[in-house]
Amino acid sequence: MKISRIYAVFLRQIYLLKGSPARLVPVFVWIVLDVAQWGFISKYLGGLGLGSFNFISVILGAIILWGFLSRVQHGVMMAFLEDIWAPNFLNYFASPLKIGEYLLGLSLTSIATAICGFLAMIVLAGAAFGYNIFKLGLILLPFILILFLFAIGMGIFISAVIFRFGPAAEWLGWPIPVILAIFSGVYYPIRTLPVAMQWLSKLVPSSYVFESLRAVLAGNGSGELAVNLTIGGALAFVYFFAAYKFFIRVYRHNLQNGMLARFGAEIG
Repeated sequence: MKISRIYAVFLRQIYLLKGSPARLVPVFVWIVLDVAQWGFISKYLGGLGLGSFNFISVILGAIILWGFLSRVQHGVMMAFLEDIWAPNFLNYFASPLKIGEYLLGLSLTSIATAICGFLAMIVLAGAAFGYNIFKLGLILLPFILILFLFAIGMGIFISAVIFRFGPAAEWLGWPIPVILAIFSGVYYPIRTLPVAMQWLSKLVPSSYVFESLRAVLAGNGSGELAVNLTIGGALAFVYFFAAYKFFIRVYRHNLQNGMLARFGAEIG
């Protein structure tokens, strides 16, 4: 891999954002609405005098982390869609650019936009509700790494599906974070779900992050926390690697069957 080619893919996306600032609106609008909505709901619930449970800490922390995951996944997908919407999509594959370099460039773009959104959520949560997610300490780092790796894998997988079936398949990418939120226990413990759904939750890396988040806030021991993070990290890596291999397989399939050219012509 060459850093210059990876940077070129990243730079193209940055120029797109610079040339059309309206593309940044979705990065901030939805996360601002999420933080504001759930922040006020948490504040209301906390004011009901329900024991010593801190709704702000649990719900806003989860919303910020889930917003980060969603932005990373959508960031990869949107960067890919920007390329396939452009008339020069096939130029990528006429160059020495490797698939791994291309995907890494898309991932860097997603990282940049996700960090901007993450910082915006932190500032808003602090200014409006006095919440500081960094109070979690260093445990926040493995949380973010697992969510990041899982989100990149999801973004690459959805991009591969779009690459295989055409731009009309992009609608599949938008509801995925909403569906996964159900099995991830973002807003409630996994034990709240029916037994069958609990078993499915065990296959979702993000569920281990949010269960660990609640454990940390409840002051539980570190033994269960270490197990959760190990399993979550391992699953996230497996899904990331599988998504990468799937994208390469789709690329080779399109190349061998001439679908790559038809795909580009269909877009143009």
